[in-house]
Amino acid sequence: MKKWILIGAGAIIAIVIIAVVMLASNLGPMIKTAVNNYGPGITKTDVRLGDVSISIFSAEASLKDFILGNPKGFNTSHAMKVGSINVNIDEKSITGDTIVIDRIEVLGPDISYEKSKGTDNFKTIIDNVKKSVGTEQKAEKKTSGGDEKKSGKKILIKNFIVKDGKVNLTTSLFAGKTFSAPLPDIHLKDIGQKKGGASPAEAFDEIFKALYAKITSPAVTDSLNQSLKALGSSFDALGKQVIEKGLGSSQENIKALSKDAEKSVEDLTNKVKGLFGK
Repeated sequence: MKKWILIGAGAIIAIVIIAVVMLASNLGPMIKTAVNNYGPGITKTDVRLGDVSISIFSAEASLKDFILGNPKGFNTSHAMKVGSINVNIDEKSITGDTIVIDRIEVLGPDISYEKSKGTDNFKTIIDNVKKSVGTEQKAEKKTSGGDEKKSGKKILIKNFIVKDGKVNLTTSLFAGKTFSAPLPDIHLKDIGQKKGGASPAEAFDEIFKALYAKITSPAVTDSLNQSLKALGSSFDALGKQVIEKGLGSSQENIKALSKDAEKSVEDLTNKVKGLFGK
């Protein structure tokens, strides 16, 4: 009798292991499908994830080639491009109502920050996400009879980290020329904790607000200002090249070139103030 009990227990354990392995092996395609299908509905832009690899025994995922497209009216090819995102999921929570993500680490995001017509691409995306959250909440209240109970899968992100990012500023004021600055690192904790889990749209909203705050922070804008000033100083060098090439070495020409250089720097400074509200 004891022998049969042991055999039965062994069979149950084997079934559980097989179920976990099958669940983990399907997790990669599930993540990719969720991002590619659900993402555009939240941001109202193109959202693409290239590949997902899963470590079966640790529930760690590696996401490759993530691209967030730009809203209509912006010219850069993307708002953000990320080569690698590491995700550590609490595997015990996968079958529950709230999926617990221990850590998301976004490595080296390449951000295109585009200013146009009094707004920018990231502010537009955030506005789109807010609308998605509002629509989602109205739909949930309608289906739940107006109570606070939420439906559908929720997520809780214990740690969300962005490291080694770069911001590339593009604006029509400078004929599409790009200026770059390092993005300060970001570490958000317990996203969705207060509500016992957030919807993907709610989590995206919180993350993007924090990202936008860093993109428009003095640490970034001051660095971009320095690049703009450096561009202004290049007009001085241009004036010297004109003189050296014999295109005019009179005192009047030298004064004219100096005035042009000074005016260019002043114009750049005024344009920068307009860009960042300073």
